[in-house]
Amino acid sequence: MTVVAVAPSSLRRNNACRILLASAGCFLVLALAVLLVDPFPGDASARLWVLGFGSPGVLQVARLINRLGSWQVLLPLTIGLFVAYPRARRRWWIWLGLMIAAPAAEGLLKILIGRARPEEASMGFPSGHATAAAAFFGAVIYLAASLPPRGRTIVRAASLVLIALVALARIILRAHWPVDTLAGIALGLSLASLATLVADVDPESDARPARV
Repeated sequence: MTVVAVAPSSLRRNNACRILLASAGCFLVLALAVLLVDPFPGDASARLWVLGFGSPGVLQVARLINRLGSWQVLLPLTIGLFVAYPRARRRWWIWLGLMIAAPAAEGLLKILIGRARPEEASMGFPSGHATAAAAFFGAVIYLAASLPPRGRTIVRAASLVLIALVALARIILRAHWPVDTLAGIALGLSLASLATLVADVDPESDARPARV
């Protein structure tokens, strides 16, 4: 008897599609909300709550974590992906393009949406650091599929934690409203999901006949 076996790449694409739809939808909702309702309800109180944890020691740690959203750190880390993951090397231009598209997209959206930072006149929606961190570590989450189960779980959990920490660091350092960082995460994950869909395009792996 001949049946159709679902390839792992098809499962990855299905997951990437779900995350793309969810994160892009989240970004659109947040963008429309700040355009229509400013100040955003709860944004100021959430920011003050996070700032309440800003002791000198926490601020020092936040400055270190903040670097995980800067190109000076993410560029060499992106090159490191090509060393660590053969799948990243095979289509290196996709992942490099992702890290170029992320700052370009958030920079354009800052101009279009025009929401100021909490303590500066410059635009802050979405957060560039949160966008870049979510794009990079979102890519790491997908590329980790090639790791053994235990390593995959550790890498993916650590990636999610680092994304959240970069977002919190931007708030604690008084650079962004909380909604700015949430929108940055949503945008970065959208771009990482899109890159995954492009990288996993392989017509021959969609469905192969398997004999049982």
